[in-house]
Amino acid sequence: MSTFQYYVASTIDGFIASPEDDLGWLLQFDGNDEVNDGIGQFMAGVGCIAMGGDTYRWLMEHEPGKWPYPEIPCWVFTHHEYSAPAESDITYVRGDVREFAPDLARAAKDKNVWLVGGGDLVAQFAEAGLLDEMILTIVPVVLGAGKPLLPLKGPTPPLELVSSRTLGGAAVELRYRLQQSAG
Repeated sequence: MSTFQYYVASTIDGFIASPEDDLGWLLQFDGNDEVNDGIGQFMAGVGCIAMGGDTYRWLMEHEPGKWPYPEIPCWVFTHHEYSAPAESDITYVRGDVREFAPDLARAAKDKNVWLVGGGDLVAQFAEAGLLDEMILTIVPVVLGAGKPLLPLKGPTPPLELVSSRTLGGAAVELRYRLQQSAG
């Protein structure tokens, strides 16, 4: 059975991007082998990706002509019309995340569904009771302002800490399981 996972990096003060969607604060850690190993281990369990339109647009602007997930089906939740890059398996959808969750799980083929990028789409999954795990890598940077980690309308029930580890002396990865109470 597929697990819906939010795998994300955040600053110490809880932002996943600057107000201008800049990720330079995070990309400076790309050379850290232990951080990269963590990403590789995570990706081995991913069977399907769901992302919002803003994240998709950012990828297209910052990785022109190169789709970073050629082997993985990706569902983009958007109200805009796009054409898929070559070598990609992308489905564009509109609507409530509950409507598409069974399709995402089927596309994952018993692997996990990665909820990528911006917190807005992930918040929709969480508020629908469809977010199972949050894997949060806290990076030692403070932005002071930016895109919030998970912009929910209210507090979650307590999260269960499943594991924690230090990555390359630069970051801390925390894995939480969510207790489902939304519906």
